[in-house]
Amino acid sequence: MSRTPRQHEARPEVFYAGDMDVSRAATVRPILTLTVNPALDVSTSTEQVVSEHKMRCGRSRLDPGGGGVNVARVVQRLGGQALAVYTAGGPTGEAFRRLIEAERIPTLAVPIQGSTRESFTVDETGTGKQFRFVLEGPELSEAEWRACLSVVEEAIPVGGYVVASGSLPPGVPDDFYARVTRLANERGAHCVVDTSGPALAAALAEGVYLVKPSGRELGELVGATLDTEQSKIDAAAELVARGSAQIVALTLGGAGAVLATTSGIIRLGVPQVEVKSTVGAGDSFLGAFVLRIAQGHPVDRAFRAAVAAGSATAMTPATELCHRADVERLEADLVALA
Repeated sequence: MSRTPRQHEARPEVFYAGDMDVSRAATVRPILTLTVNPALDVSTSTEQVVSEHKMRCGRSRLDPGGGGVNVARVVQRLGGQALAVYTAGGPTGEAFRRLIEAERIPTLAVPIQGSTRESFTVDETGTGKQFRFVLEGPELSEAEWRACLSVVEEAIPVGGYVVASGSLPPGVPDDFYARVTRLANERGAHCVVDTSGPALAAALAEGVYLVKPSGRELGELVGATLDTEQSKIDAAAELVARGSAQIVALTLGGAGAVLATTSGIIRLGVPQVEVKSTVGAGDSFLGAFVLRIAQGHPVDRAFRAAVAAGSATAMTPATELCHRADVERLEADLVALA
């Protein structure tokens, strides 16, 4: 199935990669993800990271990364399908495009003049430490970020889900995700926002469906220092009571995870797994949650799947994401723990 967006004079050409599998997509409410600042994820390993020394590295791995892109990849791995909107430019953008096309994920790529950023993950094998280097990203012109909004506006699935995730690159206004949220709300779609700082605060002012802030971000949002587990849970519930979000997801490390909803608080223990890398765990959480909700499952089932997917991703090395078999096994374990 192909679509041709309306043409706007100031808008760059939009590229399509892959077609939606209508038979599969029809079984769930549609999902759209947005990544304004994607990254070509490069990961490798070395014995020890030492300043001013040439460090010989092991094999490298390339993945198409960035919040919304990772969410779409996890949805696909778990048997669903999402349309991924992302920006792409320069040689790294072309490499990024080839990688995501290889996974057969339907995409709308908005071309930009700058080069898609890279992120580097280095595992120090001698100590087990992981070093992550996240680059800023290219500056987007007003025409480019407005083109992203236009593409999203045309592609928003009425009654479906919009996942706007990741940092905003230079040149993009702080209220960008707030504008996306407003468009989604106007069309009866559920908007999930995963970002930080002023961009997150602006989106919450519009009222989102789901948000997953860190403990520090949660404290900034409610204007308080959250030193205890209960204070974090109370702050999450406060965001829901304010109408900032229908659902607030909060992870508490070994103490488990909490979901604050309009119906109350849901607590869940976490499965015990060997953690190899937490890169992409949060995106995996969101991907599994949104997919299960889109499939018509209740919130508690979606929450179990989310925790299982985040844990399954933590079991994989470097920038690798979760595997379906691991997610389903951990989901079953969580049911047994309940």
